[in-house]
Amino acid sequence: MCSLEDQARAIFAAAVTGVQPDSVVRRALQRRGDELLVAEHSFKLHHNLHLVGFGKAVLGMAAEAERIVGDHLVQGIISVPHGIQETLQHHKRNMLLDPSSKIKVMEGAKHNLPDTDAQRSAESIRELASCLTEKDLLLVLISGGGSALLPAPVPPITLQEKQEVTRRLAAAGATIQELNTVRRALSLLKGGGLARCAYPAQVVSLILSDIIGDPVDLIASGPTVYSETSMKTVWDILNRYNLSATLPLSVKTVLNQTSSKEGSILKDQPQNANNLNAVIGSNAIALHCASRKAQDLGLRPVILSPGICGNVQDVARLYGLLSCFTFSENKEHPELRDQILKLGPEVGLESWELCRTMKELKASQQEKCHATCLLAGGEPTVQLLGKGKGGRNQELALRVGQELSRAAERSATVFLSGGTDGQDGPTEAAGAITDGQIEAEARSQRLDIDGFLQNNDSFTFFSAFSNGKKLLLPGLTGTNVMDVHMLILPTPPPE
Repeated sequence: MCSLEDQARAIFAAAVTGVQPDSVVRRALQRRGDELLVAEHSFKLHHNLHLVGFGKAVLGMAAEAERIVGDHLVQGIISVPHGIQETLQHHKRNMLLDPSSKIKVMEGAKHNLPDTDAQRSAESIRELASCLTEKDLLLVLISGGGSALLPAPVPPITLQEKQEVTRRLAAAGATIQELNTVRRALSLLKGGGLARCAYPAQVVSLILSDIIGDPVDLIASGPTVYSETSMKTVWDILNRYNLSATLPLSVKTVLNQTSSKEGSILKDQPQNANNLNAVIGSNAIALHCASRKAQDLGLRPVILSPGICGNVQDVARLYGLLSCFTFSENKEHPELRDQILKLGPEVGLESWELCRTMKELKASQQEKCHATCLLAGGEPTVQLLGKGKGGRNQELALRVGQELSRAAERSATVFLSGGTDGQDGPTEAAGAITDGQIEAEARSQRLDIDGFLQNNDSFTFFSAFSNGKKLLLPGLTGTNVMDVHMLILPTPPPE
């Protein structure tokens, strides 16, 4: 039988496979002669189709879309992560475009950060959209990472100035929702800007969600979703993280100019009738696929939620408490239950979700299953206090390992946290895997876990720990639906 660690890796791989871009596009795009069907809407095709895309998954999405509607495609441009074509060349050639494709591929945003290459891609996409007429149909492919791959700052803001604002927000612990709200205010294409450029063409967007709750106005900062976000909201976010006073002059100028124009980021908006946004893949789908794989491996799957958020320290504490609850001999354990429920709001969970999960975890232990596989997803945040190298998945794995190490009965419990895009922060790892023996093993290898955590240096830790064998290294996966968390809880042997 495979080890729990091997099983965890296989389950994570199944989660990623379940949201591959070609399969989700195939489910979403249907052809009936010269008619295109999307989300119960139909569109007439008569060699009037144009395609643009941006995000970590759009290369595979574009390849599949061209297979389905390529006979009507006039032109296309997609902005994808640096190096992804070379990566997919080795093991996922089906996600690459045909050499005769009408779609131009532009790479950029190395390490998931906006750069001049991505800015050039954004300008090319904006030019294509701006030339369309009412007879044209624009198919827009959007996935996680789209914000970094479509940077078009409002003049006179420079890309570097916009990057600095978002970097400081992220370092202060801002949520992805807050980051995207500010990005929209500083961008020509986000917050409906792309759809505005394409008007009066019909715009159809296929979206692979990387945000909790799948809000189409926030995924890739909503380039095809008309936004009514008020400037007061933007200023409130900047004030919340004490950034208002130190903003670049160009940013203050743009925000103040926009504030004076009816208090809204967007103005003179065309009607939504020309715009369809359809979410075709999400974290919930990935967790469902992971659950089926866990069951195939003989584990009892329990899905907690696809909406985990909050600080990684709180999330790690929650998983530690849930593991402790599972192994608790006292059937009532009111103190543990109260601690878990109290922590719920801090990590984006409702009381009913936690109560259901605790009931299922206890039932699984009582039924003496081989092991229980608790699954969750989402996107926690890390407050950057150090200067080390890491990512939220690796830091979460390290912190959960510490939690599990506090009780001997949890030493065999395995935890995995991985980004479905294959990239965790500015590292080549997707995440890491750990268990309740990590503290003892780290001490034997003379590695100070607390020191690495204080410096936000989880990648350096896992690279040194056990010769890097605990890192998840799938490479760029070609998809992105946030993170997958997995807690495999073995059933204790009978006494």
